[in-house]
Amino acid sequence: MGDLAKEKKEAIDAGWRALNSLNDLKAELDSARMWGFLDLFGGKTFTGLMKHSKINEASRLATRASYDLERFQREVKDVFPLFDLNVYVGDLLTFFDFFSDGFLVDFLVQNKIEEARDRVYQAIDTVTRLINDLEMA
Repeated sequence: MGDLAKEKKEAIDAGWRALNSLNDLKAELDSARMWGFLDLFGGKTFTGLMKHSKINEASRLATRASYDLERFQREVKDVFPLFDLNVYVGDLLTFFDFFSDGFLVDFLVQNKIEEARDRVYQAIDTVTRLINDLEMA
């Protein structure tokens, strides 16, 4: 296998790892969103705890996804040297509403979840397109 073919395979493999990480993050954010809606519209302590559990897991998964995206970018640059992935999913959901539970704070947290979901969905689309481009190149 030639050097370029090897680099392309490594980039595609890294892309699939990044895509898997992003899909795991998307699923956790979808769950946090659902718990957030329940919390927003009359949730009790259990609902808030579940929402925060999902947010914490999403934050952990965001760290993994960011690492995998950085690795993907490095691998793609081996194939396309001028490439810049320019995808951001880090620093998701950095504030919590445990101590001031109220509609306004719940609403702000829900907006943060929605913003994070939007970034992850965009990243999934970008990585999917890049993997397809690499497979066609």
